[in-house]
Amino acid sequence: MLKALFLTMLTLALVKSQDTEETITYTQCTDGYEWDPVRQQCKDIDECDIVPDACKGGMKCVNHYGGYLCLPKTAQIIVNNEQPQQETPAAEAVGAAANAAAASGATPGSVAASGIAASGVMPGGGFVASAAAEVQTGRNNFVIRRNPADLQRIPSNPSHRIQCATGYEQSEHNVCQDIDECTAGTHNCRADQVCINLRGSFACQCPPGYQKRGEQCVDIDECRTSSYLCQYQCVNEPGKFSCMCPQGYQVVRSRTCQDINECETTNECREDEMCWNYHGGFRCYPRNPCQDPYVLTSENRCVCPVSNAVCRELPQSIVYKYMSIRSDRSVPSDIFQIQATTIYANTINTFRIKSGNENGEFYLRQTSPVSAMLVLVKSLSGPREYIVDLEMLTVNSLGTFRTSSVLRLTIIVGPFAF
Repeated sequence: MLKALFLTMLTLALVKSQDTEETITYTQCTDGYEWDPVRQQCKDIDECDIVPDACKGGMKCVNHYGGYLCLPKTAQIIVNNEQPQQETPAAEAVGAAANAAAASGATPGSVAASGIAASGVMPGGGFVASAAAEVQTGRNNFVIRRNPADLQRIPSNPSHRIQCATGYEQSEHNVCQDIDECTAGTHNCRADQVCINLRGSFACQCPPGYQKRGEQCVDIDECRTSSYLCQYQCVNEPGKFSCMCPQGYQVVRSRTCQDINECETTNECREDEMCWNYHGGFRCYPRNPCQDPYVLTSENRCVCPVSNAVCRELPQSIVYKYMSIRSDRSVPSDIFQIQATTIYANTINTFRIKSGNENGEFYLRQTSPVSAMLVLVKSLSGPREYIVDLEMLTVNSLGTFRTSSVLRLTIIVGPFAF
């Protein structure tokens, strides 16, 4: 009897012991995990493999601890092999959403994401995504938002070190920020180069006006690149160029040459002379150009008195005019108009070039009964001075009256075409 009681108690003890061991089953693993009888521990379930059509709308399924992620097909997922893989159901940013889902009773695998805001490594999780978005649970609509404009932001947790890409460093807010190598002086640009900071890197460039030849920055000669940089002369300088103008001209708008009016500034003309400015210089002419037997009656006008017998064979008046033209002017070109100041009744006026046209540079075209136009028909190169006498002959209809007037035109051709 005692022996039977002992056997009965031993049997009950064994049954109780077996019941205690059998309570550790896969049903007691956290949602998203299953019991591994070989390793004797809970292991993650790959929902992407077992759940049919786990992600909708063209999203791709990415398995995660205790669940899975639905990400855009363009998102890049990188596994961090440098940090230990933790067999835990959560990992900071995405894990926080999974834990929140588990704590609120959400079904496993209900974590959905259109991207992750971290461009570094998420502590513990080992995932990096290049797209910025939000992570949310399906049932309780728990949302963790990330700023799409900040591709380097990760969950702030001082207890974790983050791994930043080359050219970035960790900030006090656990953000991978660009290293300005140019400001920090950690670049290797030469002394004749300019450091340009880039995102995650830097570049060494030659300063403006220089070009890289081998390892050195060599000055660009911006004078040999074109013959139209300056109107007159281009002067190469380190990293730039400047324009020069000849004597009598000044530089305007950095490249063009403008004539200096010496008659309005400084000139060497005497009191009995008048200053006449032309392209590239000036000339001094007598204020009274009249020569015997002519007398000055008004500015630049000389008249031969009819009382003087010599004047009968000479032009009645001579008017002095001055003009300036640029060198190599295009032809044919109208340059000066002559017109009668006194008109007599029943008279006929004719015009001619009396002197100063020995080489045929000019032509006088009559434009009306009282006017004519001087035409330049040959291109002139300066500096040079031409004195051309333009004569107007006046004859009455009966032929009993005849007189003439001369316009003495001094033409100064400048030394340049500007």
